[in-house]
Amino acid sequence: MQLPIIDIVAANPDADGLKALSKTLAAFNAVQTGLSEYDPDFAIYIRDPDTREIVGGLYATDGYGWAFVKYLILPERYRGMGLGSRVMEEAEKIARDRGYVGIWLDTFEFQAKPFYEKLGYTVFGALEGVPGAIPRYFLKKEF
Repeated sequence: MQLPIIDIVAANPDADGLKALSKTLAAFNAVQTGLSEYDPDFAIYIRDPDTREIVGGLYATDGYGWAFVKYLILPERYRGMGLGSRVMEEAEKIARDRGYVGIWLDTFEFQAKPFYEKLGYTVFGALEGVPGAIPRYFLKKEF
């Protein structure tokens, strides 16, 4: 048997390659868990009122019984208006409607840890800050 080729992509992997990895991992996970389908990802967009351009919002994925918030961004000019809380409430509603146990996410020290804690999220893990690495926190909210 010939060994497979190792193809190193040190920057900017293409979408087809990422799709192939995802498909292979999903097939392995299905065999291990008996779960063959993910719920679809979901997003909540914040749009500029004049241009309708997406300027912020939330993107979340399925995580075997948990929703994982991969991205949450709110432009500086829209902060302090309750939009972040509203977006998170909507994400929690979607997660509850899908029957998830809860939501988890991660945030860096310079981002929004106090915001999430105010919404009832608790830290369940952390990566310490050392020279060259910023502290990162993992938070969850169980329903």
